[in-house]
Amino acid sequence: MRVLHVVTLVSPDGAFGGPVAVATHQGAALRARGHDVRAVAGALGYAGEPPGDLGGTPLRAHPLRRLLPGAGFSGLTSPRLLADVRRALRWADVVHVHLARDLVTLPAARLALAAGVPLVVQPHGMVVPTANPLARPLDLALTRPVLRGASAVLHLTPAEEAGLGRLVPPAPGWRRLPNGIPPVAVPPPLPARPGVLFLGRLAARKRPVLFARTAAALLAAGIDADFALVGPDEGEGGAVRAVVEAAGDPRLRWEGALAPGEVAARLARASLVVLPSLAEPFPVAVLEAMAMGRAVLVVEDCGLAPAVAAAGAGAVVGPEPADLLPAVRDLLTRDGALARAGAAAWRTSQSQFSMDPVAARLETIYADAVSRR
Repeated sequence: MRVLHVVTLVSPDGAFGGPVAVATHQGAALRARGHDVRAVAGALGYAGEPPGDLGGTPLRAHPLRRLLPGAGFSGLTSPRLLADVRRALRWADVVHVHLARDLVTLPAARLALAAGVPLVVQPHGMVVPTANPLARPLDLALTRPVLRGASAVLHLTPAEEAGLGRLVPPAPGWRRLPNGIPPVAVPPPLPARPGVLFLGRLAARKRPVLFARTAAALLAAGIDADFALVGPDEGEGGAVRAVVEAAGDPRLRWEGALAPGEVAARLARASLVVLPSLAEPFPVAVLEAMAMGRAVLVVEDCGLAPAVAAAGAGAVVGPEPADLLPAVRDLLTRDGALARAGAAAWRTSQSQFSMDPVAARLETIYADAVSRR
């Protein structure tokens, strides 16, 4: 089958996060099963030409320009990208759009609908009801028509499905599709010195400042470990930097952004990955950590919380800021806790989050979409 994936943004610092990683893993798994997969994306931040592949999947990346100042990723667009999508529609059997409220993926999805090419959209938890005044006209003009017209709408969790259902009525083509992760055959050994890692965008919803404050408090209380934040600034960098500077301890640092290809090596230097985000649907960073045999800590409303709790793969905490510190301290100080949790995380990754069932389910979804064309 000829499959076209459309993603908003690729960049050297991995600023668009999970959706790019998911598209990368899906493309590789589908190609391994014999499908012809290609990708189109916007690009920012490259000194020269953007990459020509996405983890091995052929990629055509086009420079983005800002149409709406102050709107973040949502205000980016690329007429060249949309023209490329229009041409690619003559080739594709199905179009898989990693949907966001933006002027890249929504217009691309509308082009697929207009051309009569089966459309599968996967919002990754990014299309939820919001009070943002820019969302209302965008939803009326683009989001709702795309969700109604898509052959399949893929959601990660029941909570995401309910949120999408507040925008348009659910339809028979709505399907749950979890994220998967390529397996790591043998996880690297834990570092001799415990390392606690925040891996993600420094955005308010992900609560990096809470992580930094918790780390500073643990260090001040005598806990001997390295604490690092790794990710691009998305509004919270100044506050994080202030906490780091006030702590004055070299064991707490913000390392800045990381290229997607460097994530595995950085995870190998960690013992525990902490993601204090609220309402995180199915975080790829946590899946990557588990595949590497690292203990993880998530909040109870995270889509991965049930699996983490059932496996003993780390810790699941409440949403209150005060809930974080004792859980991190317990994992760092309880004898053997990090090693046991890391081993459980690796086993869970192997048994529950393999890419093979994800790719097989995508094949079924695509075939059903094509049959109903």
